[in-house]
Amino acid sequence: MKLPGIGRKTAQRIAFYLLKQPDVAREMADSIIEASSKLRPCPVCFSLTEEERCEICSDPTRDQSLVCVVEEPADVLTLEQSGQHRGFYHVLGGILSPIDNIGPDDLRVKELVARAAAGVREVIIATNPTTEGEATAIYVAEQLKATGVRVTRIARGLPVGSDLDLADTETILRALEGRREL
Repeated sequence: MKLPGIGRKTAQRIAFYLLKQPDVAREMADSIIEASSKLRPCPVCFSLTEEERCEICSDPTRDQSLVCVVEEPADVLTLEQSGQHRGFYHVLGGILSPIDNIGPDDLRVKELVARAAAGVREVIIATNPTTEGEATAIYVAEQLKATGVRVTRIARGLPVGSDLDLADTETILRALEGRREL
């Protein structure tokens, strides 16, 4: 089994630690099983939740006319840590990647277009600054044109080739502040 961000040596250290600590291993396994049985996609934004709607989509103080588009649920947590986005989110569930056989129909773009047409004033595209992230941003912006909604892209405060979840809050703050029309 492979986990993202964990190389062979780190995996080996974790495995040996868990073998020495069977109670920790059982607790970890139980937590993973519990999370996978309780968590499901929010029907509005497609982030993860245990409730009918996620905490963000249930918050009446948030700006419903502002939607930030991200690749994965982990990106919502990363942006929330900056404290700068007071709107809603939309999780695409990935990015366009022909090499991985992921096309437009594999992402939640149609749901985003429907949301945008129902009264959204601005969509901020916050996909990662990778080749696939940029291609996805351009595709999403093109699909949103017919809605007349303002489409912006977060600024290049994030290093090219990096992921949102690796950025510090200051970098995310500058990226959100410097977003531009797409």
